This record gives sequence, structure tokens and C-alpha cells, in this order.
Amino acid sequence: MILYFRLLKESFAFAMNALRNNKLRTMLSLLGVTIGIFSIIAVLAAVDSLDKKIKSDLSTLDKNTMYLTSQSFGPTDVPRWKREQFPDVNYEEFQYLKTNLNNVENLCFQYFAGTQSIKQESKTVTGVNVVPVTFEFADIQRMEIDNGRFFTEPESNNGSAVVVLGYDVAKSLFDDFDPIGKTVRLYGQRFTVIGVTKKKGQSMGLGDSDDNSAFFPSNFLRKLYGDNNQFVLPVIVIKPEKGVDIDALKAEISQKLRSVRGVKQGEIDNFFINILSGFTDMIDGIISNLKIGGWIISIFSLLVGGFGIANIMFVSVKERTNLIGIQKSLGAKNKFILFQFLFEAVILCVIGGLIGLFLVWIVAMILSKALDFEFVLGIGNILLGTSLAAIIGLISGILPAVSASNLDPVEAIRSGM
Repeated sequence: MILYFRLLKESFAFAMNALRNNKLRTMLSLLGVTIGIFSIIAVLAAVDSLDKKIKSDLSTLDKNTMYLTSQSFGPTDVPRWKREQFPDVNYEEFQYLKTNLNNVENLCFQYFAGTQSIKQESKTVTGVNVVPVTFEFADIQRMEIDNGRFFTEPESNNGSAVVVLGYDVAKSLFDDFDPIGKTVRLYGQRFTVIGVTKKKGQSMGLGDSDDNSAFFPSNFLRKLYGDNNQFVLPVIVIKPEKGVDIDALKAEISQKLRSVRGVKQGEIDNFFINILSGFTDMIDGIISNLKIGGWIISIFSLLVGGFGIANIMFVSVKERTNLIGIQKSLGAKNKFILFQFLFEAVILCVIGGLIGLFLVWIVAMILSKALDFEFVLGIGNILLGTSLAAIIGLISGILPAVSASNLDPVEAIRSGM
């Protein structure tokens, strides 16, 4: 064991000596490994950070949450012309389902209403994600309120002109002043601010971030525009009880809504029941494809890096032929020479890999500071990068190491003279 530690120490010394004596050649050879490790770990770190952020955004929702609407959130076999004929869900259907559905923890009625501008005296915030919902939304979404409160059941039923602002919206309109009780203008109407959400950061999940949103009773919009507003998409959000058979509940929802709508037997449903777990499965598929793409792109850089390391190791064998001959004449075994050069190749590659990981860390720090998004270089990716670098060194150094170990000591000494 002591012998192998000495061997590792000497190999490290040879590697450092190669770096010092042939800086340009060695750095050019290491560049391929550095770029390869940088590209693959950068892609994996970015994808992992994106995946973590999306799952964090969706963590407030039950994965079995259902969105009952006239539109499909994913691919469907129903042709577009037929989907366009599907009637929107309405408030009366929401009330019927809320009264008649079993095994449901809560339901809410929501409009997907796009973005609007919100004004407060001379200040205007554009591109605000407006969320007209019933009061149950706060429970389904697990809303976190930083200041004030969410609107109540009477306010929801009456369509009161009250609004809960996202953190960034409130900050932009009121700076550091308390917005509770103040009025803002939305849809040309005056709303009283009753709450401000906790800051969550940029959203990568379903919909826009709560920070850039405004929540108010959906019945206010119904009173303002009626039930036939073509610029919004009505949705019934259903949160099942824990442990419920989702397929059975989905069948029950379908049966009850078909009955209300008078859909005949043999006809397809004229609505879609979108389950959040299907959306998350689709995201997982996209994340997996991104990782595969990252590996494919990076493998070419790793190959170039491996050829560069193999080249420098063959040159190193050539330069040290005389020394190899002397070592073998003094009793050094082939195994000793083999491991010496293998360790040197691995050490050189690990150095290149560590440089690549350091560059990833620098880029992650810069992007995290510049963007409202946390790029994380996890321990798993660091270990993966280091392991990949070591494997590249092992593969790249095997042929030069074998050729060095098989040298005839007499010929090696003679050729070096």
C-alpha cells in the first residue's frame, strides 16, 4: 500500500512537472477535458436547477389536482375543429359539482385571463398576471400572504372589488409604503388592496409567478363582462381528497358533467379533465431529453479532450524513454511503470476537470446574481464531473502506459542516449 502511495506521489510530481515544463502544450491538451467537463456539468447543473425550481413552484399544489376546462393542456386525439366547438365550463356547473361530487377536498372557479395593467395614482405596472378566482383558491394553491389577507367567501360570492397583489406588483406600486386599504385601478375599476403575497421568485412551473400576479373574485369579472367573455378561459380546479382513486373520481366527474350537459351515450366528452401529474410527467420528460441532449453535445468535447491527453502521454513516454529503461534495469516491474503513467494521465485529466467545474461555479454565481433564478452546482454534479475526468484519464492513458511498460530496458536506455 505504501508503494502505491509513493507511486501516486511520484506520478503527481511528474504531472506537475509536465505542466511547468510544457505549459502551452499541456494546457492545450487539458483544454479539451476542461471544455468537455464544463459543458456537460453546466448543462446538467442548469437542468437540475430548472427541475428544482419547477418542482418548488408546483409543490404548493397536489399532483392529483384536476383542471376541468374546454381545452387540453397536452396532446390529444380530439381534432382541433371539434375542440373549438366545446362549450366553456361555467359558474353554475362549478356550483353543481361542488354540491354533488364525492371524495373532493375542495373546488374553485377560475378564469385564465392573461395580463393587464394596474394603476395607482401616477404609477402603472404593465403585464400583471390577473387571476380571477373564488375564495377556495387560497386553500387549493396554499397561498402564502405576507401582509393582509385573502378575500372571504362573502366577498367572493358578491364579486367585491378587492384585490390581493403579488409581492413585486405591490412593491412597484407602493414602494415601501403599506398598501393595505389603498386603492388601485384594474379593468378601469377601483379595487381595494386587502393583501400582499409572500415573495416566491421567478416561476418555472404552471403559469406566471405569484409575485407578478393580482388575485380578485371571479364573480367581479362575471358581473363586469358576463359569462360569455371570449378573452378569458373558465376553469374548474378540483383538489381530490388524499388517497382517493383518481381514475374513479375522474369517471365520476365525467359522468356528472355529461349528465348536466346532456351528452348522449356514445358521444365523446365535450370537455377535458387535465390532471397536474400528467403535466409534471411531461416536464420530467422534457428535463430528461435536455439531459440527454447535454450528454450528446458534451461527449464530442470529452472525446477531443481524451485524444489530447493520449497525445501528451505518448509524448511523455517518448521523452522519458531513457528514464523508463533505467527504472526497469534497477528492478522496476512492468506494473509499476504502467501505474505510473496511468496515474499521471488521471491526475492531468482531474486537473482539467476541476478547472471546468470551477468555471461552472463562476458562471452559476454570475447568473444567479444577474437573474432572479438560483443556479445550483450540487455535490452530485461535482462528483460526476470529477469521476468523468478520472475515467477519461484512465481510458486516454491506457495505451501510452502499456507501451511504456512493455519497453525493453536495454533498448530504452540506448534510444535515450
